[in-house]
Amino acid sequence: MLDKNARIYVAGHHGLVGSAIWNNLLQRGYTNLTGRSHSELDLLDGAAVKEFFDREQPDAVVLAAAHVGGIMANLRYRADFIWQNLQIQQNVIGESFRHGVKKLLFLGSTCIYPREAPQPMTEDCLLTSPLEYTNEPYAIAKIAGLKMCESFNIQYGTDYIAVMPTNLYGPNDNFHLENSHVLPAMIRKIYLAKCLNEGDWTAVRRDIGLRPVSVPANAVGKSTSEGETSFVSKGMKVQSGKFIVDGSSSEADILAVLAHYGITPEAVTLWGTGKPMREFLWSEEMADASVHILLNVNFRDTYDPSVRNADGISEIRNCHINVGTGKEISIREVAEKTMSEIGFRGELRWDTSKPDGTLRKLTDVSKLHSLGWHHKIEIDEGIRRLYQWYLQGICINHRTV
Repeated sequence: MLDKNARIYVAGHHGLVGSAIWNNLLQRGYTNLTGRSHSELDLLDGAAVKEFFDREQPDAVVLAAAHVGGIMANLRYRADFIWQNLQIQQNVIGESFRHGVKKLLFLGSTCIYPREAPQPMTEDCLLTSPLEYTNEPYAIAKIAGLKMCESFNIQYGTDYIAVMPTNLYGPNDNFHLENSHVLPAMIRKIYLAKCLNEGDWTAVRRDIGLRPVSVPANAVGKSTSEGETSFVSKGMKVQSGKFIVDGSSSEADILAVLAHYGITPEAVTLWGTGKPMREFLWSEEMADASVHILLNVNFRDTYDPSVRNADGISEIRNCHINVGTGKEISIREVAEKTMSEIGFRGELRWDTSKPDGTLRKLTDVSKLHSLGWHHKIEIDEGIRRLYQWYLQGICINHRTV
């Protein structure tokens, strides 16, 4: 157990999981926390990370910072996903070792498991067959991170533990229409379609005023599921090769850009078939599980030392811990629940020309349960909470402008 005065560095403390872990630690009485925004500390800069560790001398580290995104982003920016995550991990884990950090918690992802992994996925199915192609670079980076932790522990006796969360959602989520994960993107798309359907342009402008929406310039005139994308205003804002709409844009431009993402007054179009099964965990519960492991679990608790190979050598591997609910639901069911919660009366459509990704990704959470943690928040309550959080954010930011 870490002393209540222990200095804990939370890398990525403004993100979905990092912010929840920060708050969970505070609630447990750990107030000597340190964090830096990306503008204050670029984790890709090895010299800057070393200088930070030299100055702050943390006793424990939570590595929640990562370059993340959904299927579209993973497909388009494959190099960014592998090299940025490898660099972040190398810098933070390496400096943690050089500075004698007592405890480190590394956050990965269940995309580390093979595309055709047996369901539910146990920790032991790692590296048993090929990965899902769409997020292979990100998965390889995360596998490297957990193996770094495992290898430092074996060679140097450190206490670095890797946790592999399932699909997360919750407060401070990313609602970007291109780069976010499935549930926050789904909530925003359906909410905007509802506003368009009801002719509530005040609500639409508030939303995109807070989170402007962009579309690649080369998408102009390309066919979408709703027909031709047409940008009628010659004065539409352009930045870094993208057309951008915000709260001040014309209705025609807003409609055109939102249609590019499958958002119209009549329907919402989502990627794939809706058939893939997914497991969803509320981010604040992920934080609670993470802090529970950080404070109560040691590396020796994560493997069976009696397991030996044919040569009698003790093989210490797959020491990471799955964190999830152990329950799954189809993307279509999640979309239908979200439509019901938001109250959108339009049509739900599927663009089957787009990839589904892995068809099932259910975690076996037996190890997590044996270490003393279980989830409590189910998907219906989670969707309700996230939608209310999203609406509250729009209202708060509207009142402050």
